Amino acid sequence: MAVRQVLTYPDERLKRAATPVESFDDALRAAVADLEETMRAGPAAVGIAATQIGWTQRVVIIDASSRPQWRNHGRLVLVNPGIVAREGSVSGREGCLSVPDYTGNVVRAQALTLEACDEHGEPRRYEMEGFEARVVQHEIDHLDGLLFIDRVVSRRNDLFRRKVCR
Repeated sequence: MAVRQVLTYPDERLKRAATPVESFDDALRAAVADLEETMRAGPAAVGIAATQIGWTQRVVIIDASSRPQWRNHGRLVLVNPGIVAREGSVSGREGCLSVPDYTGNVVRAQALTLEACDEHGEPRRYEMEGFEARVVQHEIDHLDGLLFIDRVVSRRNDLFRRKVCR
């Protein structure tokens, strides 16, 4: 396992769409281990997408268990994730390892149905809502070459510089 460098805005590689995973082998699981170690090594994060470390396949890891007030599935490795149903919409504040100096208000679906495979190629289906649904939408956006700053309605009113504690 290795901690990889997290790409930050405006690195052009963050704008590239990821390609589907076709081989569920030891190389995939080793890359997933690197992705998770990178997520756990940095500032507090509840998700990371492969594209954030320059790996161009459709893989994300989410773990919303640090926010137990919202129902969640715990740690999930999602390979080739796809949202098959969305319900409702709600605005909420988001931050990102790849946009470390800003947070922003983004409108996302309140609930969704997600289909993906795990790192062994087993198909999975999840019903998600609230914070976990927001996290997975944010990470899937990375796989499509989008950052949360691409989704804020107004950069003037919905984008905020992070406060730095000294």
